[in-house]
Order: sequence, then structure tokens, then C-alpha cells
Amino acid sequence: MSNIVYIATSLDGYIADKAGSIDWLHAIPNPEGSDLGFGAFIDRIDALIMGRNTLDMVLSFDIDWPYSKPVFVLSNTMTEVPEGYEDKVFLVKGSLEKVIKQINDQGYQDLYIDGGITIQNFLKQDLIDEMIITTIPVLLGGGAPLFGDLASPLQFKHIKSEKLIDAIVQNQYLRVR
Repeated sequence: MSNIVYIATSLDGYIADKAGSIDWLHAIPNPEGSDLGFGAFIDRIDALIMGRNTLDMVLSFDIDWPYSKPVFVLSNTMTEVPEGYEDKVFLVKGSLEKVIKQINDQGYQDLYIDGGITIQNFLKQDLIDEMIITTIPVLLGGGAPLFGDLASPLQFKHIKSEKLIDAIVQNQYLRVR
């Protein structure tokens, strides 16, 4: 069982700009249409856990539903899944440990943790086992940070770095326990 972060940040550690936009993620030309390893990553996981804000962001994209795995959305205020997504999105609430156990008990062991606040909350409770962070070479100067306050430091071991599309660096880290 593992909880894995797969996310992109700016050089200065933001996941969204000051206006909440992620348009800057496409600042680097990608003429070959590389998925930057996302397909291989999705093949590794069983399900996703994301916050409501991340779900709203994904639903705002003008694309088909991008996930082939179940998506569990953490929300204390959402009472129903958006129409048309009833077989793809499942609402969960409660303590993160309870939510993880509930999802693991359904047979989903390797979980993709997505969304800034969700990732920060998982880190605050030391519930992240692995992080794959793709750095886009742009400075945003502010916005939504990937990381927040922690009660104490969390040690990670660097496993791998990879240069993608000749401009982006992807780093993989494992939690040292």
C-alpha cells in the first residue's frame, strides 16, 4: 500500500499562479505530445484521492474525463457527484486515515494523491510514501504552494531524476521511515 504524489510545480514551488490558473504548465513546447510519464504512472496506481477544488479544476478543462481509475473526492460539503460521473467519482469524508482504510478495504492499495490542500494535509499526517515532482522552468512569484507547514521535518530519499522534452526535470522521492 502506498500513497503517491504526482504533480508539477514552478521553479519556485507553486502549483497554480496568483490567479489560480495552471496555464503556465504549457509554457514549454511539447510538439511530440509527450505525457511526461503520466501514462506509466497511472498504470501503477489503483485509484485517486483528490480534493473538491481539484475535481472542479479537472471538470473545467475542455477534455474527456482523463482518469481510467476510480476517483475518490474528499469533501465535507459536496452531497452528490456531478451528473454523468456517478460511475467515476466517489465522495468520501472523515479523517484521512479512515478514508484511506475505507479505500484500501475496497481493494485499492496504491493511491494517487492529488491537489494542493489534499497533498499538504496528507503530508501533515505523514501519509505520503512517494513523490514524483515535475519542475517546469518558470518562476511564478506567488500563487498556490505545493508545500505547507509541517509539525516536524519529513525525510525523503531521492531515487531518480529525469530530463523530459529537453526542458523539464522530473524527480522521484521515497519517504524514509
